[in-house]
Amino acid sequence: MLKDAAIPMTLIHPTRRGLVAATTGLLAAPAIWTRASAQAAAPNPNAPGSAVIDVDRARTDPIPVAIPVFVGNGGDTERLGRDIAGVITNNLARSGLFRPIDPAAFIGKTGDGVAVNFGNWKAIGAQALVTGKIDSQGGDKVRVEFRLWDVLPGLQIQGTAYTTTLSNWRRIAHIISDVIYERMLGEKGYFDTRVVYIAGSGPRDRRVKRLAIMDQDGENNRFLTDGGFLALTPRFHPTRDQIAFMSYVNDKPRVYLFDLANGRQQMLGNFPGITLSPRFAPDGNSVIMAQTTASGSDIYLIGLGGGGARRLTDSGAIDVSPCFSPDGTQIVFNSDRGGDQQLYVMDAGGGGVKRISFGRGRYATPVWSPRGDLIAFTRQSSDTFAIGIMRPDGSGERILSESFFCEAPTWAPNGRVLMFYRETAARDSRGNGYSSRLVSIDIAGFNERAITTPTDASDPAWSPLLQ
Repeated sequence: MLKDAAIPMTLIHPTRRGLVAATTGLLAAPAIWTRASAQAAAPNPNAPGSAVIDVDRARTDPIPVAIPVFVGNGGDTERLGRDIAGVITNNLARSGLFRPIDPAAFIGKTGDGVAVNFGNWKAIGAQALVTGKIDSQGGDKVRVEFRLWDVLPGLQIQGTAYTTTLSNWRRIAHIISDVIYERMLGEKGYFDTRVVYIAGSGPRDRRVKRLAIMDQDGENNRFLTDGGFLALTPRFHPTRDQIAFMSYVNDKPRVYLFDLANGRQQMLGNFPGITLSPRFAPDGNSVIMAQTTASGSDIYLIGLGGGGARRLTDSGAIDVSPCFSPDGTQIVFNSDRGGDQQLYVMDAGGGGVKRISFGRGRYATPVWSPRGDLIAFTRQSSDTFAIGIMRPDGSGERILSESFFCEAPTWAPNGRVLMFYRETAARDSRGNGYSSRLVSIDIAGFNERAITTPTDASDPAWSPLLQ
């Protein structure tokens, strides 16, 4: 079955909530496109003939998938057909869980994806097949149709069509990639997301650090601030186009809110000391952050309007980098209250503090997985930094990556992949100090990949799935 989904044409944050699909005769009635309704409309992954593959199996034996160029009907649709297939191919390949088959191995013509010669695809070892076509709808609108096939039994397991603008084609490719990921692996994808980060340029002792944002694959990069003031530690709001970050406006380090729709910034609260390391609460109505005091720093919860600040710690130590659990009942943070920098978990109200890190070294930048099952962290031991994960009770600690310097893990919204930044001691051709790059890695510790950015990059924060 093929279902239609209309995609809006706004520039900053296209939304899929409550959009009525076009009637095409492929459905008995129009459908509403949301991620939830798409899942409900899709075939049951546990039903007979399901193509769902266990993720652990896909790690060791990536799924061979064929992704022919989507068929166009002339003009811009021919180019879009190539571009969309290319983005889907790159997304799935970068996940490490799929093995796109070289198009040079394809046999015969791919056609429009409705009449499929499964024998040709079986002959080249494809387990899954993605076909599609693009039709001009007049003006700048196009209709993008795709189908996902389980090659061995010769069954269609997904069919969806989207109506959008020519300029929105890349986002359609990410959405299709998410659908394929979920249908084949039984888990939510993470391709239709963005990453906000700190773009660094200039000599090491005079770095210009700007807020920047890009798609998760490094495309559509743009700067959000002009570099007039230092920016650090950006974090996405769970549902709004809003970022919390630390800014040195007028040499006063404070937490600010940045509105992606209009570029406006506002200081969050007027505290006497420095405010730093902000993160939104899961309900999006408040921000948890640290504020410096004469003896160290404490953790506060403050409403988005800047009022109702509530102090959660008062240890006389340095308590920083707080992060809520997804259900909002607990907070992980790092503190030197025990004499060394370690990770602690407490109740959302500030009580029941319990240390959870006991390995060799100092621990920092904890962040709770969206699934709630793991906490990612940075660990420094001797002269080595590492990115690791542990369970919320501190058990099961595993190091995923080590280097000269790495820090600031952030989770993909499906809890499967981490991104962080790595700094190297290698100087560039002009001798300008160190360089830093964003890196992604699977939580199993495999498939480590560098993310290309136009400048040095640090402090990444992954967005939720776009809506």
